[in-house]
Amino acid sequence: MDGGRSQVVVVDAANVVGSRPDGWWRDRVGAARRLLTRLTALQERLRDTDLVVVLEGAACRAVSGDGAPETGHVRVVLASGSGDDTIVSVTAEVVAQSQHPAVTVVTADRGLRQRVEPIGATTTGPRWLLDQLDALSD
Repeated sequence: MDGGRSQVVVVDAANVVGSRPDGWWRDRVGAARRLLTRLTALQERLRDTDLVVVLEGAACRAVSGDGAPETGHVRVVLASGSGDDTIVSVTAEVVAQSQHPAVTVVTADRGLRQRVEPIGATTTGPRWLLDQLDALSD
């Protein structure tokens, strides 16, 4: 991550994808790829923000094989176990930087919110991010 950025947004991909009942459960890899493609386009417009996306389970396959999207400057973290544990770890890593940027975790998961807020992150629900992504299409 670029130490000059003033904000880092950590995306709970499973929670964001799961917030819209668009059939994502039939193709978790495809849903993750669509999200990554959209986040990459958003990252290109955000000059002062780093995007970090945490993928877990089947969605981890989104970044490999035929059809894997180019993610540009979006940092993709593959959870080897619990996605929530990985999000907490990534958040703590950013907050621990001496000149740490503001950290926002995008999730609707109350338990996860209760874990990242005490270590210095703010939280927002998937709707905020989806609105940003939808604005790219307008």
